[in-house]
Amino acid sequence: MLKYQKIAIEIEEYIENNQLQQGNKLPVLETLMTQFDVSKSTIIKALEVLEKKGLIFQVRGSGIFVRRLRRKGYINLLTNQGFKKDLDDFSITSKVVELDVKKASSEVAHNLNIELNSEVYYVKRIRYINGQTLCLEESYIDKAIIPYLNKEIATESIFNYIREALGLKIGFSDSYLYVDVLNQEEAKFLNLKSGLPKLYVENIFYLTNGQSFNFSKVNYNYEQSQFFIQANGYYL
Repeated sequence: MLKYQKIAIEIEEYIENNQLQQGNKLPVLETLMTQFDVSKSTIIKALEVLEKKGLIFQVRGSGIFVRRLRRKGYINLLTNQGFKKDLDDFSITSKVVELDVKKASSEVAHNLNIELNSEVYYVKRIRYINGQTLCLEESYIDKAIIPYLNKEIATESIFNYIREALGLKIGFSDSYLYVDVLNQEEAKFLNLKSGLPKLYVENIFYLTNGQSFNFSKVNYNYEQSQFFIQANGYYL
């Protein structure tokens, strides 16, 4: 992890631990430089990370301010780090239904930008929030990038394993969403009736070098799922 990323985490923890509210002011740039003993450019990069995450906003000539804290229990639709961190106050568990090595179909190969029939890990799991079904998730993970995966890792956090054990840096993601209804198989896994609504999300996750490594399909239980988006800038 780079220095500016560590600083961003420390500032985020400071905001959360001190329960800072909308409009609370953070120390000025020069104070942060002294506190962390780093250059101006490093602090600016750390602040850019926090600004993109929707935690702070900066007003030229006035300072750095805290944005309104997100509501608890809501999943960030724009996250590229997995949703477990958004739900720290909740018990998030997983049940692995299937874990296998498969040959990439044309759909999977296209989304992962790999050759047809390349080896991928296929992980099918149910995610739970406080013991209630949250979503049914199917992931296709490029085995050339993630050479080893087992049930224990998949039951915990695949993204933490990728970051901490493999030392890979997750960069960005593409998400495609639409509302549909549950088919019989999906409803069975989510303990719901077929024909009820669902939010369906396809995600493609990339490393910082632009290489895609994970293509996932997620069906969310409408009874348990709440989402938020924090946007920066203007959209016309």
